[in-house]
Amino acid sequence: MSTKPTTTDLEWTDLDRRAVDTVRVLAMDSVQKVGNGHPGTAMSLAPAAYLLFQKLMRHDPADAQWTGRDRFVLSPGHTSLTLYIQLFLAGYGLDLADLEAFRTWGSRTPGHPEYGHTVGVETTTGPLGQGVANAVGMAMAARYERGLYDPEAAAGTSPFDHTIWVIVGDGCLQEGVSAEASSLAGHQKLGNLVVLWDDNHISIEGDTETAVSEDTLKRYEAYGWHVQRVDQLPGGDLDPQGLYEALRAAQAETERPSFIAARSIIAWPAPNAQNTEAAHGSALGGDEVAATKRVLGFDPEKSFAVDDEVLAHTREALDRGRETRGEWEKLFAAWRTANPERAATFDRVRAGELPTGWEEELPVFETGKSLATRAASGKVLQALGEVIPELWGGSADLAGSNNTTIDKTSSFLPEGNPLPEADPYGRTVHYGIREHSMGATMNGIALHGNTRIYGGTFLVFSDYMRPAVRLAALMRVPVTYVWTHDSIGLGEDGPTHQPVEHLSVLRAIPGLNIVRPADANETAIAWAEILKRHPRRAPHGLALTRQGVPTYEANADTAKGGYVRFEAEGGPAQVVLIGTGSELQLAVEARERLQADGIPTRVVSMPSVEWFEEQDQAYRDSVLPPSVKARVAVEAGIGLTWHRFVGDAGRIVSLEHFGASADAKVLFREFGFTAEAVATAARESLEASAR
Repeated sequence: MSTKPTTTDLEWTDLDRRAVDTVRVLAMDSVQKVGNGHPGTAMSLAPAAYLLFQKLMRHDPADAQWTGRDRFVLSPGHTSLTLYIQLFLAGYGLDLADLEAFRTWGSRTPGHPEYGHTVGVETTTGPLGQGVANAVGMAMAARYERGLYDPEAAAGTSPFDHTIWVIVGDGCLQEGVSAEASSLAGHQKLGNLVVLWDDNHISIEGDTETAVSEDTLKRYEAYGWHVQRVDQLPGGDLDPQGLYEALRAAQAETERPSFIAARSIIAWPAPNAQNTEAAHGSALGGDEVAATKRVLGFDPEKSFAVDDEVLAHTREALDRGRETRGEWEKLFAAWRTANPERAATFDRVRAGELPTGWEEELPVFETGKSLATRAASGKVLQALGEVIPELWGGSADLAGSNNTTIDKTSSFLPEGNPLPEADPYGRTVHYGIREHSMGATMNGIALHGNTRIYGGTFLVFSDYMRPAVRLAALMRVPVTYVWTHDSIGLGEDGPTHQPVEHLSVLRAIPGLNIVRPADANETAIAWAEILKRHPRRAPHGLALTRQGVPTYEANADTAKGGYVRFEAEGGPAQVVLIGTGSELQLAVEARERLQADGIPTRVVSMPSVEWFEEQDQAYRDSVLPPSVKARVAVEAGIGLTWHRFVGDAGRIVSLEHFGASADAKVLFREFGFTAEAVATAARESLEASAR
């Protein structure tokens, strides 16, 4: 436990108390009006959230994207009113009508906070625990950002120094993703991260004793965190003074992340509903709302009542924010004057631009050579790492297999780590065997801004990442996943490690772009296109081979998602063969067989279905002519993706079952991934299209 001296200069007036009670009333009224929601936690957390937004956080409600701001993450997103009401009171642009429209169609106050939808919401925290990992990513990004732009500054003196504040609930801490992320945060010694645990002992099924008996504070101590506990006031309310002291002490602790436990009573001070599971996820009911208003000194006949004096008091956050940002801007201006080259880099990165001439560093691979696309990706990363300093990332303990090491001499590790390449501002991230939190942490890094992040693992382990990947697509954050070992081609490891359904499952996520390059040159062009698309804000997943594949001549149309790799000879195409990834070579070999039999055959490479479908109809028709009904798609996974491209007369050479443990060449042969099988499917499609 902490014995660190704390500050006690909290000014807590009757207006502050009335403002906190107003928060509780607004939480009750908002849920009562719509008839559903989560009032209890918003009521009990009111003092803590108010302290952060009104007394502790560095923020400016008039500029929610200010670079120098602190970040606030509400991990238990179901208590969204905890955030919405503070945004309203502080002056972020929400008004009472927004609270009255809570959880209704078209409102700015949906059931869970949504990034990009409501000003002041830093991340979408739907599934519990994601917010914890997002915040860890934000803290990592803040450190890397400082290393890019102001590494020599003393602690606390840089315009890039700021705090990541997080509120978590019991459910967040039970989810495994938070444990993964918290372990990583302790290892990384993220002293800019402060987590406040709302220890209310209530979940949907009742008292948390039904599911949890561990000592959470000791667990966080074991992770390497600075931990504190804040006692309640007599009667059960949170103690503003105790919370303030603990939060200030946490902010002063710069060598470790901080964890504060605050025992609360859900739905306090509702006379009958407090400390009940019903208060977690249901409206309190008219009688209980009225009774609680009487306890707080509010008129039970009035709803959404906010005293002008209270609102004027809380809106002083605008004045404080303007003043704080003004002071920061002076510091930032001095930094710009002293660091013109770094300032130019900051401006470029902030604008989403890439360095002049960066594409000249892209490798071009010799045709005819056999090279795994994972190896080509590694060469691209190392080449671009020399000229794009904001690009960083790593792997879930698979860097040697994923080829994700951008700089072997520089690892993102804190001071005190014994490894010789350890550098608090290092380029290569070691996420550990924590795929789920890697995905959610990368979301936080991307949301923080001012860097470009990637992370790798085997494609089959995208299963462990999928909740975070889905949220990346939902939020439209530009993260890049390097998923290698993309088919049964990884061979002897067997079916537990061989992805079969994964490509189709990932392609089913709206807004996620999957790119499965067929060779080294497609891989380089794909990386370039992903980097160019960064300002368009969408996540990308690269699916890369373990095994070597033949290298073809570079074709810039790779960036269009699909293009004619080899044209038909001897007349217009009678059949079109569509290949992706390591199976393109099968389509190329099948074409040679069909051409030898006098069947003009076109081969289309389609590394990215999503990119291809962005193109206009004229281009898509030029690649896949509507008049050519005979089509074959070949991919070593389930065929779900390809039915819409081959049509009724088409055929799909796919894998509709799990793999086996054997050499890759044996597996491809035994499971029917051969040039002859593709050629046979083409002949069948020709017959079907002629009927």
